[in-house]
Amino acid sequence: MYQYLSALLLISLLLPARAQAQVVGGQHVFSYLSLPQSARVTGMGGMQIAVRDDDPVFAIANPGALNPAMSGRMAFNHNFFMGGIRHGYVSYAQHLKKWGFTMHGGLQYLNYGEIKRADEFGDVQGTVNAGENAFTLGAARPLSDKFSLGLNVRMAFSRLDIYRSSALLADAGLMYADTARRLTIGLVLKNAGTQLRTYADLKETLPFDIQLGISKRLEHLPFRFSIIAHHLHQWDIRYNDPNLQDDDVLLFGDEQPAENKASAFIDNFFRHLIFNGEFLLGRNEGFRLRLGYNHLLKRELTVSNYRSLAGFSGGVGVKISRFRVDFGYGAYHLAGGVAHLGIGTNLGDFF
Repeated sequence: MYQYLSALLLISLLLPARAQAQVVGGQHVFSYLSLPQSARVTGMGGMQIAVRDDDPVFAIANPGALNPAMSGRMAFNHNFFMGGIRHGYVSYAQHLKKWGFTMHGGLQYLNYGEIKRADEFGDVQGTVNAGENAFTLGAARPLSDKFSLGLNVRMAFSRLDIYRSSALLADAGLMYADTARRLTIGLVLKNAGTQLRTYADLKETLPFDIQLGISKRLEHLPFRFSIIAHHLHQWDIRYNDPNLQDDDVLLFGDEQPAENKASAFIDNFFRHLIFNGEFLLGRNEGFRLRLGYNHLLKRELTVSNYRSLAGFSGGVGVKISRFRVDFGYGAYHLAGGVAHLGIGTNLGDFF
């Protein structure tokens, strides 16, 4: 196990990273690639790379999750995002027994809805055409009875009015699954690549991320608990919002008290973590109840002096005949949240 983990971590150390503190969002192009692609993942805090079952959507989060149980399964997920934005993902996986590996393909789409075009005087002159999509193809094969290694290759396209951009990206994922101990560990290098076409002759950074996750299913309770760590290549991801500073007026010559270093360290540490859990109930796990907490979202989207559920999420999944239906809801802000709906089935049951 350690040699595979070491290899991926070594690659990550060779990649450039920014050392200064900064807000994570808004720093990259093609940021939509970081959105959760399934209702199940939305309900678990927006990220899950350490579960290995028959859900083909997990393959885009961690290509190492690909396994023969996904063969023939197709899933469609649609996210009713805020502001009229529509986001979705369609995926299919197939095991190739002759070659000993499992493949998957997926299409991710994002439509920004109707955006009015106006001149400098506010006169509406039509609408702006804007949308983005990405095509992903991946494969994985077992390295041993517990390890599997996978790779995703992705072409991403962006259309923002008259501006166009494209990028070539890749994910590398390693998964360790110990069925006897009900323990799963995943390590992923996501969205490593480059822009092929830029918006305005200026290359910009992509939403690269290094993630490490661990999941443990309890022995005497149908519950799986997971902890996902993200942005491992960038330690300080805090953002000092001036609107959240102390509003007390300082006397002339007084200095703003320094922030407690221990509190800052703890806050930054937990911003790297997502906690989620999933109850797996009924025969063949026919009913699933899930919840999650994303501390980074909580800290960045909370409005000063107002309580909210920002950062919390939940969802439910139910198996109906040959179909599995999932619903996830993520609270983003006082202004609202996102509702995610998914449906999946095994095409082999029909043919």
